Amino acid sequence: MAKKKSTTTARLSPAKIRADEARYVMNTYRRPPVVFTHGRGCRLYDSQGREYLDFLAGIAVNALGHAHPRIVRAIRREAGRATHVSNLFHNPYQARLARKLAEWSGLDRVFFANSGAEAIEGALKLARAHAHGKTSASGAPKTRILALENSFHGRTMGALSITHTQKYREPFAPLIPGVEFVRFNDVTDLEAKFDDTVCALVVEPIQGEGGIVPLSEAFWQRARALATQYDAALIADEIQSGLGRTGRKFAYQRFGSLPDVVTIAKPLAAGLPLGAFLASERFASALTPGLHGSTFGGGPLVCAVALEFLTVVEEEDLLANVRARGAELRGGIEKLAARHEFIREVRGEGLILGIDLVIEGAPFVKEALRRSLLINCTHDHILRLLPPFIISSRDVAEFLKRFEAVLKRAAKSAAAASSQGAQAAAHAQPILRAAAR
Repeated sequence: MAKKKSTTTARLSPAKIRADEARYVMNTYRRPPVVFTHGRGCRLYDSQGREYLDFLAGIAVNALGHAHPRIVRAIRREAGRATHVSNLFHNPYQARLARKLAEWSGLDRVFFANSGAEAIEGALKLARAHAHGKTSASGAPKTRILALENSFHGRTMGALSITHTQKYREPFAPLIPGVEFVRFNDVTDLEAKFDDTVCALVVEPIQGEGGIVPLSEAFWQRARALATQYDAALIADEIQSGLGRTGRKFAYQRFGSLPDVVTIAKPLAAGLPLGAFLASERFASALTPGLHGSTFGGGPLVCAVALEFLTVVEEEDLLANVRARGAELRGGIEKLAARHEFIREVRGEGLILGIDLVIEGAPFVKEALRRSLLINCTHDHILRLLPPFIISSRDVAEFLKRFEAVLKRAAKSAAAASSQGAQAAAHAQPILRAAAR
């Protein structure tokens, strides 16, 4: 009698996969009808064997691309040893990874979590713990948190409370009280809202979901001074911009002064779930045994893989590659922008780039996918590029060639849609006037 295939190993058709997702998975993502099955380097492959050039990298997660041989070896090795050891005990890799991250960041101590949102939650708790029991000159508690307009910090309740975009916030109100938003890069507004009741200011050195918008030097330095003056935590959210994406180890390093706390995640464990927040000793000392914890954060397998990721970045000099390829990519896009009036601006640093359009970006993403190119759109009109650190000049040239075709085709479609809309509006005017009479 033939053995029945295991449901975990039987190959399901893309149609069956999509049908099961529609029936059993919560409806929180708008996905195109593509099922990706594997990847290699900067390429992804779908269930039909079609190859795609990946310039999204899992939204900045797959910094070493797909199936990097050193990462695969590390996962296989550690999976055969111990995937999980409780944080009630030591494991061989957590301290080594913490030391490496302290060296990279200039900060002193690390707490390991599972995601960027968890890292943000922990950073906020740390700021509140540091300020616990302290009051302002007026006697008010030192509990206020400042964040920036246009920010995005995650989907959990604390992270959402410091995320500015209303469409993310409104369905879950009321959120955590005591949060106020400062106008982005507005030093005067920052000074007006910062006082001795503030326990933390949270900033993204480059706003990612907000459109790849860099924080200004003047704003950072004033924020640093005010946080020091009022004994508040300056928290840098480097979940998307950190760990090499700008061509620096951290994006804040272009400012020449340190934050008190920094949050990281995305590429840290090369695709496995690992986040962390790092802090100076002055703030880290506010957490004592029992005040914070994580069941899965910092397990041996993920920490070993994260160490391998950081080592690969160092040994293969990938920060230099990020800077060089980023310059080539941006230069090529700016040449294309000069030929297309619907491109307002190109922003970013290294391999975190945003292409700001004056028209809707979704058709460009759709057309890119049709041409086997993976990008995405944020803020409705900003095309976001987050390619792996390992891309070559050849990959950049291939991207620019395909992207030029995307711009031409999508622009033509957008113009046709706009023309049809104008004709429909003109046709409707006599009807509307008649109805008004």
